Amino acid sequence: MIMARPNTGSLTPRQKDIYQFIREKIQTRGYGPTVREIGLEFEINSPNGVMCHLKALQKKGLIHREPNMSRAIQIFESPKPKTRNNLRILGTIAAGTPIEAVEDAEILDFEDWQQGGDIFALRVKGDSMIEAHIDDGDIVIIKRQQNATNGEIVAVLDDQNEATLKKFYKEKGKFRLEPCNQNLSPIIRTKVDVMGVLVGVVRRI
Repeated sequence: MIMARPNTGSLTPRQKDIYQFIREKIQTRGYGPTVREIGLEFEINSPNGVMCHLKALQKKGLIHREPNMSRAIQIFESPKPKTRNNLRILGTIAAGTPIEAVEDAEILDFEDWQQGGDIFALRVKGDSMIEAHIDDGDIVIIKRQQNATNGEIVAVLDDQNEATLKKFYKEKGKFRLEPCNQNLSPIIRTKVDVMGVLVGVVRRI
């Protein structure tokens, strides 16, 4: 999430250090630290102690945290590009073995693309969705939402903070992420965070 460069002058020394730690993690690996990582870094024994600092940073407009997503901390830093006719490619998403989700700054320009809601783009890596006509190198357009129904193709973060594109099925106490490639087996997870639902595929011929 992007805004003008924030003013950190009103922060306490500890809040400033935590903000810089979050900023560094996002810049170097593409996603923010967990509450546990922050606690270990700054020797804060209580998760509630970490949360107090995060809430203070959020209240001062320096970070944004997505609910129910452990690493989804965003920093407000630089002007957001206009996206009326273009989309940011946030990174690469696995269509094979899951990989770490890493954000980059590539811009995908669509002059005639019209789609309601908050959308973003991911480049596919792998061949697990080829029977859904989604190939390695394709760009998938994802509508950001946290819920999905069985059978929808979704982008998810699993309990190991890995991103993948699969068909979504919620079953008894678990989630089945089904590839569209008969040669591959489904991925079974006890917890996943739905990033959004597939609404389009772009392929350069």
